[in-house]
Amino acid sequence: MASLKKIPSLAVAFSKKWENASVEIKESQNFLREFLDVFGLTLIPAEHLEYYIQKDNGERGRIDCLIKEKIAIEMKSRGESLDKAFHQLKEYVQYLPEDDIPKILMVCDFETIILDFGKKRFEFKTKELRKHLDLFNCLIKEDEDPRLAEQIEANVKAAEKMAKLHDALNACDYTGHCLEVYLVRLLFCLFAQDTGIFPKHSFLKYVENSQKDGSDLSSKIARLFEILNTPDKAREKKTNLPAELKTFQYINGSLFSEQLPFADFTEKMRTTLIDCAKFDWSGISPAIFGAMFQGVMDKEYRREIGAHYTSEENILKLINPLFMDSLREEFERVKNSPKRLDAFHYKIAELKFLDPACGCGNFLIIAYRELRKLELAVLKKKVGRNAQLEIDVLWKLLRVNVEQFYGIEYEEFPCQIARVGMWLTDHQMNLEASDLFGCYYARLPLVQSAVIEHGNALRIDWEKVVPKKRLNYILGNPPFVGYSNQSAEQKADILSIYIDRNGEPYKAAGKIDYIAAWYYKAAKYMAGTFIRTAFVSTNSITQGEQVAAVWKPLYDLFCISIDFAYRSFKWKSETKRKAAVHCVIIGFSVQ
Repeated sequence: MASLKKIPSLAVAFSKKWENASVEIKESQNFLREFLDVFGLTLIPAEHLEYYIQKDNGERGRIDCLIKEKIAIEMKSRGESLDKAFHQLKEYVQYLPEDDIPKILMVCDFETIILDFGKKRFEFKTKELRKHLDLFNCLIKEDEDPRLAEQIEANVKAAEKMAKLHDALNACDYTGHCLEVYLVRLLFCLFAQDTGIFPKHSFLKYVENSQKDGSDLSSKIARLFEILNTPDKAREKKTNLPAELKTFQYINGSLFSEQLPFADFTEKMRTTLIDCAKFDWSGISPAIFGAMFQGVMDKEYRREIGAHYTSEENILKLINPLFMDSLREEFERVKNSPKRLDAFHYKIAELKFLDPACGCGNFLIIAYRELRKLELAVLKKKVGRNAQLEIDVLWKLLRVNVEQFYGIEYEEFPCQIARVGMWLTDHQMNLEASDLFGCYYARLPLVQSAVIEHGNALRIDWEKVVPKKRLNYILGNPPFVGYSNQSAEQKADILSIYIDRNGEPYKAAGKIDYIAAWYYKAAKYMAGTFIRTAFVSTNSITQGEQVAAVWKPLYDLFCISIDFAYRSFKWKSETKRKAAVHCVIIGFSVQ
């Protein structure tokens, strides 16, 4: 594997060496080997060069180079038609097994490289390869990218520490709702001390300032939770409040409002909590909260409810074509016109998003983060990159907030995780704004909140969560449950949703994936609006007998239109126990 630092220099050397090459038959294989060598892919099996495929009619074709799941390359001599090369390559790729389909299609005539990512195409000169290395990130092995490896390792460690804390509390018969709320509060405190909400290491010091056997830790934590729910005016009356508690800011947001029974700590439990508090949580994305949740669930239960942790890569595959790509393009068009830029800023601050199967809020968290990043780009153009702002000015300029986001979730604990994840994402983005404009800004106490509804999304009226006239986008990853694995309740859910014009369940509704009900309910809800929707789904709804059963009612009753789609890909997870699922992403609207 080539060092990440060496890749740019290797790219320059490669471009210089091959600047005058021209003949495909004579030079293409050496060109391809050295091109892949730039990215450290030096041990490519011979069969991946001139990779043979079998067509349906029995004929054979040949792809000049295939790195399964990553890239397919077709070479032509200098000056030959690259459009024809693309047509040929796309034809060959469709005969590959699903697991081998590459992310990138590339054609090259030695002088010019063209990349096709499905929706977007990039063209540049081979001599400019160094400037476009970011387009080839998938060629760098994830487990050999030091930055990614470090992030995943940190995420896994964080999840495992939370799981240990859960097990320790659960072993002492602290279970159910109380345990779930307790864990969410502790998780908030752990992040708070490392991200500036609390003074650095304040929670760690508070826990360490307890009896070694843990006998007084339960009461200390209960007292802390009480103070975090006490407004400043009420605190002023507490004249004997210990100094160690005065350092903790009023949080509110209902997070600490419920009074919980004491969780009796032992020495071992105290040690586990201290270990958690010593861990640096500042680099952990709130989107990993879902993996932490899965860390306390057994495998059977996870499979049953279809809760699969979504990596950021997969989430971005959905939110970029659904709304972020068009918003970024619009920003580029208006950024040099102050009036139009301000109107665009108001526009993004009015957008509303719903995830009707939000789980721990991963989609909402990443969507909110990306929207806030776009807002920061707007502010840089408005006030200047190096502007120094007063806090009251910055407060007025930051318009995008968590109240633009809505979710529905069947389980209570993920609802709690989603709310806290959105708060912490908000805080992290406020810190970025603070760094950018030179003043510390924290949106505390917690007043604004994402609306996360606890209940069965297939039985809840979405209009009561967010009126459809106010909504712009629906997104998410509804449960993956095939019809043969559905519970009686889930089968009843589908039959209650997939209704024909006569009010009767469709005959085929009993043999479709559970996720199909979200498509139907979303399409019905979207009628008469400009709402756009995209879901990550099992590929089963695009194959075999399910195709007609799932999609014909959607076309017949709601005239849906497919806006974009990703063909089947492997589901990626940052948890150690990866869910082996093949998915598609489908974006649609109603006409």
